[in-house]
Amino acid sequence: MRRRRLLGLTAAGTIGAAAGCLGDGAGGDDAGGDGAGGDGSDSDTDVEWPTGTYADYETTSVTVESPDGEARGSVTAAIADNRDKLVLGLSDAEALPEDGGMLFVYETPRENLTFIMPNMDFGIDIVFVDADRTITRIHNAPEPGPNEDGSEQEYDGSGQYVLEVPYEWTDRHGVEVGDLLRFDL
Repeated sequence: MRRRRLLGLTAAGTIGAAAGCLGDGAGGDDAGGDGAGGDGSDSDTDVEWPTGTYADYETTSVTVESPDGEARGSVTAAIADNRDKLVLGLSDAEALPEDGGMLFVYETPRENLTFIMPNMDFGIDIVFVDADRTITRIHNAPEPGPNEDGSEQEYDGSGQYVLEVPYEWTDRHGVEVGDLLRFDL
């Protein structure tokens, strides 16, 4: 049985929905989504992206570079830039290929964003990025344990963008805080 994948964000002071939402101290009311993360295994490399629910999403190529311009890796990211897409996130994704991701785009920078992982059965990397497109925080978010629903797993950061990629993608590509994201919107 496939477990539903969901991750959420919502405004500070707002009571989280069953999906699992935590606060954004910037006062925004946007919600974010999860990532159906690949673990780098070959089984995820044959998946087309975006597909299914996301087939009509706009995409952008996101390249991570070191501060001196060295390319570390790139993904094709589905763009979540409105409330419905931010709420849905990757919850309907069957899989995420090694070269796929989702880029959450907020109109203004957000403080105290918190992502949680209710009912997820896979891990993802959650990359927080400021308005200048500099990485400010990276989380390797493993899948919840067998008797956990993921609601207790909290990943915080701040920024105007959040990039979700397959689990440990940032490690495999040597991505670090201070690196830069290059993409067109």
